Amino acid sequence: MVVHRSLVIFAIVALMAPVISSATEYVVGSGDGWNLGVKYDEWAKDKQFFVGDTLVFKYKAGSHNVYKVTGDQFKSCTVPSNNSLGSFTGNDTINLATAGTKWYICGIKGHCDGGMKLKITVLDAAPAPAPSAATTLFAKATGVHVLLGVIFAIAALITA
Repeated sequence: MVVHRSLVIFAIVALMAPVISSATEYVVGSGDGWNLGVKYDEWAKDKQFFVGDTLVFKYKAGSHNVYKVTGDQFKSCTVPSNNSLGSFTGNDTINLATAGTKWYICGIKGHCDGGMKLKITVLDAAPAPAPSAATTLFAKATGVHVLLGVIFAIAALITA
């Protein structure tokens, strides 16, 4: 019974692994972080963002902040009056939970106008990963290989 339970747990973990590992963490601005002088449209242009990914805004706390804003607020660099919409730690993580266009600005006076603004498009689902060696192996398996696998699995369950 212990072997059977272990196999079930292994199967669940194996099925969940691609989902867990498919999310990507992006440090906004890469090595430059969230600072004046960084061209965030250039930084984002060759990246694809998907639901489940995260953005990390790294900056010196007190020097900058991050506000998620609407498209109109982004265009006009308008900081929301509600401070609960902002992040101020210097290591702010934002989970991309829904698809669509997302806009972020720095709310320090003059910073958004100076280029501290990021617009991205988040897509619904990440593309399917390339087939692994195991997937390729199973695709090439003949009837004899499958039969042998079933026999070994039954033998393992009986001897447990």
